Amino acid sequence: MTASTLEARVAAALPPGGEPLRLISADGQPCEPSGVLGLPPDETLRELHRQMVIGRRLDTQATALTRQGRLAVYPSSRGQEACQIGAVLALREQDWLFPTYRDTVAVLARAVAPAEALSLLRGEWHCGYDPYEHRVAPQCTPLATNTLHAVGLARAAQVKHDDQVALALLGDGATSEGDTHEALNFAAVWSAPVVFLVQNNGYAISVPLAKQTAAPALAYKGVGYGMRSLLIDGNDAAVVYAAVRSAVDHAAAGRGPTLIEALTYRVEAHTNADDAARYRDSAEVEAWLSRDPLRRMEAYLRGRGLLDDAGLARITAEADRLAAQVREALGSEPAADPAELFDHVYARPTRSLAAQREFLLAEIADSVVTGTDMAGTDMAGAGQEQA
Repeated sequence: MTASTLEARVAAALPPGGEPLRLISADGQPCEPSGVLGLPPDETLRELHRQMVIGRRLDTQATALTRQGRLAVYPSSRGQEACQIGAVLALREQDWLFPTYRDTVAVLARAVAPAEALSLLRGEWHCGYDPYEHRVAPQCTPLATNTLHAVGLARAAQVKHDDQVALALLGDGATSEGDTHEALNFAAVWSAPVVFLVQNNGYAISVPLAKQTAAPALAYKGVGYGMRSLLIDGNDAAVVYAAVRSAVDHAAAGRGPTLIEALTYRVEAHTNADDAARYRDSAEVEAWLSRDPLRRMEAYLRGRGLLDDAGLARITAEADRLAAQVREALGSEPAADPAELFDHVYARPTRSLAAQREFLLAEIADSVVTGTDMAGTDMAGAGQEQA
């Protein structure tokens, strides 16, 4: 590699500045132009606000359904709406989204029906929607595995000369996983058309960022692998949209991947099974509430004359209607067939698996006849014969 080539590669992956890029301040005022990203059109800003209002309402509804036992678990994304909506609206129709378990709002913004998007969190064995129809991969529960999936799709598109870009959403905790490092390295070496958006909400469950890395910013991890990197205000939907759209255009032009670190905050607990008060205090949460992404965008739009009380009321009513549809769709118990547990384990079931299936169905039939439950049933000894 010549010196000039090396210098060009370094210049293309300069480290981010000390301050995150933003286009709209926390109080809803336009910021000075950054020279890197421009403010999106007014219609885009209005749609960002509308989708964030709907997303938060559905997030609140999903949290309530979890408390009612209608969902097995739900990781709220309240406070991170700007990251999810801004990123998804920046994608083109042919691009792919690779979400995590916390990115239900992003999945919904990709036109996936709420009941379908929530079926995985209800405890069903499938993801609930057709990934190919919406170009949305199944929500990823293991940390960081979706980063490799995104790079794989992007590399395949590159080889086939398909005009597609993959967007991988991940949290700060996922950047501590080996999968992320492998994904970043492969993406950079192949110059693959993929965008990594790190929603840095400060915690990997209960582990603060300072205990995960000594890097001054997670965006430097992208720099270390030789890719374009940005540090942005993740509660500013305008700059999230602009940054991701810039990265998508960059990738689609064959110029390689981008890593974007978006500074944001998870207002609610990690999931309904978490007690966030054990590792953070209320003053920290209150400080971030003052930087609420919805209030920021609303203040900006009102200041520009792009939103009034009547317009906000229409959006709120639309969000309430969608929430009611979710309640109705998830109000009944799912029709589960226990036999499906065995249907997709092997292409040709083994004798051991068949014996376990027969044992379970016999136990269920017996419990129906006798009126007893199956608590404590030991299946470990059923069908020990190996194929």
